[in-house]
Amino acid sequence: MRIAFKALLLLLLSVVTFEIFAQVVAWDSTFRPATYHVQVEQHKAYPASRKDIVFLGNSLTAHPNWNELLKNKHVKNRGISGDITYGVLERLDDVIAGKPAKLFILIGINDISRNIPDSLILQNYKKIVARVKAGSPATKIYLQTMLPTNNNFDKFKRHYNKEEHVSYLNKEIKELGEKEKVTVVDLHPAFSDGEGRLKQEYTHDGLHLTAEGYKVWARVLLEGKHLK
Repeated sequence: MRIAFKALLLLLLSVVTFEIFAQVVAWDSTFRPATYHVQVEQHKAYPASRKDIVFLGNSLTAHPNWNELLKNKHVKNRGISGDITYGVLERLDDVIAGKPAKLFILIGINDISRNIPDSLILQNYKKIVARVKAGSPATKIYLQTMLPTNNNFDKFKRHYNKEEHVSYLNKEIKELGEKEKVTVVDLHPAFSDGEGRLKQEYTHDGLHLTAEGYKVWARVLLEGKHLK
């Protein structure tokens, strides 16, 4: 009877242990998009100027032609589709080396989709700010809050339903901006519907933006006089 009890106890312990480990979600900071290194080399090949206004981030940044959208010849697009905060840190020295006048940063949603902990994403944001300040003190930094997503679509399921993470990180980004005395451009409210999702009219897949969506982004920047 005692042997049977011990066997049952061991079985229960095994089940509990398995459940605990099953809840530990794997993540990988070494992930880089397939074309990451090619695009990094392309960016390095372009001439840099201290008048540059650099947009740094993932596909949300990479998709539009920013100098046409913003009607500003000094704007440079340094977005790479699929990038994460670790990827930005890896290529940040190339951006800093150009000593740009302004640097607009939007990154993090791909980290969230890959289960990178919020604490590490925030830590990377802090590293980005610190390294820019140290390497190019005259560069004005703009942290842009992350956009919502819309789960009415089905193409990017790993990105949807993560508003808890987005909300937390946006709050922390605002606090980081205040602490480090860098400008925060709060994009999120302009794109959020009444239920906290990315407005349907601004997206074609629940994650990326339509032309109308980018017009909204441009309007937030221009009305805030962030490009002056």
